Amino acid sequence: MENDIKEVMFTKEKIHGKVKQLGEAITKDYNTGDEIVVIGVLKGANVFLSDLIREIAMPVYLDFMAVSSYGLSTESSGTVRILKDLDLEIENKHVLIVEDIVDTGLTLKYLTDNLKSRNIASLKICTLLDKPFRRKCDLDIDYVGFEIPDEFIVGYGIDFAEKYRNLPYIATLKKEVYN
Repeated sequence: MENDIKEVMFTKEKIHGKVKQLGEAITKDYNTGDEIVVIGVLKGANVFLSDLIREIAMPVYLDFMAVSSYGLSTESSGTVRILKDLDLEIENKHVLIVEDIVDTGLTLKYLTDNLKSRNIASLKICTLLDKPFRRKCDLDIDYVGFEIPDEFIVGYGIDFAEKYRNLPYIATLKKEVYN
């Protein structure tokens, strides 16, 4: 696996510091006594979400959704499928979506529209990584860890063809690995 890595972008320590900052900002913004439902987008956000909720200093409900627009490809197909829906009822709740990376935004736009149709009290988005210049739709992202260039990245829960999720850092992948 290590031989497939081109360059480490964010070390384990740098990620931890950023996750702590994001958790503090979320705690401050939601410190209203309201309950929040944190929704992790599987599978990529799982590692980030696990660390993030430990940095949110208030009670949270936790649920997951699985959506797909990539399959085993490196490019989004543009067609979004919900593979796993929520188990919790979110009507009249404050919802925080946690994503690993926002690229074109098409999948997240579909997801936010779907959740807003469920009569929620509010919706915010937190992503660890953002590629805003690749965006193909309007999205308001409330919490961004790092903006990244148009590189194919892996690690810290993010995969290529279901591999590399267990790397403790975020790195670029050599082109010959995914071409």
